[in-house]
Amino acid sequence: SMPSEMLLKIFSYLDAVSLLSLGCVNKRFYELANDNGIWLKLYSSSLHPKWKTKSKQTETVSLGCAALHDKKPGYWKKEYIFKQTCAFKTRVMRLVKFLDPYTGLPSKNKEAMKVSGLSWIIVLKDKNGKEHVAEKPKLSFKDTSVTMLWYGTDWPCLDILSTLKLFGVTPLLPDQSRPPNKNGPRRFSLIAEYHLANLTESSVALGADELVQLFSLSPGLLVGIWKEKNEIAFVMANLHYNQLLERSILGSATVQYAPPSNKPLLDDIDSEYGLHDYSLHLDLHGRSCMYLCGSFKCLFCRKRDIENGYLRLRVVNLKDNRKHLPLTGTLGICWETDVFKGNVK
Repeated sequence: SMPSEMLLKIFSYLDAVSLLSLGCVNKRFYELANDNGIWLKLYSSSLHPKWKTKSKQTETVSLGCAALHDKKPGYWKKEYIFKQTCAFKTRVMRLVKFLDPYTGLPSKNKEAMKVSGLSWIIVLKDKNGKEHVAEKPKLSFKDTSVTMLWYGTDWPCLDILSTLKLFGVTPLLPDQSRPPNKNGPRRFSLIAEYHLANLTESSVALGADELVQLFSLSPGLLVGIWKEKNEIAFVMANLHYNQLLERSILGSATVQYAPPSNKPLLDDIDSEYGLHDYSLHLDLHGRSCMYLCGSFKCLFCRKRDIENGYLRLRVVNLKDNRKHLPLTGTLGICWETDVFKGNVK
């Protein structure tokens, strides 16, 4: 029953995140929280300090100008969000400009992810359309990739699940002065989508122990299934740094980011030489130990080694220990839940 003018006065003291949250209360709050006068003041104070008003008279003049009356409701809200998003992407991309001479990858990937407030979630959707969200994975950062592990004992049964989606999540309006708010407005970017309807029938098990079977979903996702109950025990993703940043920041909630196509040129002198001058950084690690970490330069492949967009590069010979670090111990993938721990061979 409060008059709109009073509500607008109260709303004018709020920050952008609070205004976006208010817009979700009901239709009236949504319309009031879209007020161009409020958002224009936020826009001018945060992005154009020279627009700041010095008196009530100048404030009245600025709010009565064409910038307000000629625009549809919500125009300055969209402009504010767009400018903040662009500034956020610029900060992140500035950090990933510096390349590591050994890996050829940005040397400040980890810092860029921290600045962006980036996190990852998986969404399991059952055949009735209900969604189950798993957040807060265990993270492990390596030279070239990030490993994410979700696990638990209360996940839905595989028989009722239809899809698994992996999302990158960033706060819609990042604030460097405080940690991201889980309940605040967030931006979702689809990294990968997998169909689970016939997972056990259509996929070949990579390994198993007494409790768990392990399946691989390309690219970069491993799913562990309880043998007895046919329930998901854990999901583990190991994704390349560049792939993660691009898809988590440049994609959308429904469409994955696709890098521009790059068609390699074959050597025009020797028809059998194929492709050349490649570099490879190989990082083979377990959960707590490093098996092999090395950079290989000036690699090439023959024409016959190019097929379906892939090329074959040989850098390690398992029968010759002089060319690689010997692999010792039991090779496998460690997994754990609140109750069990194990190693899938």
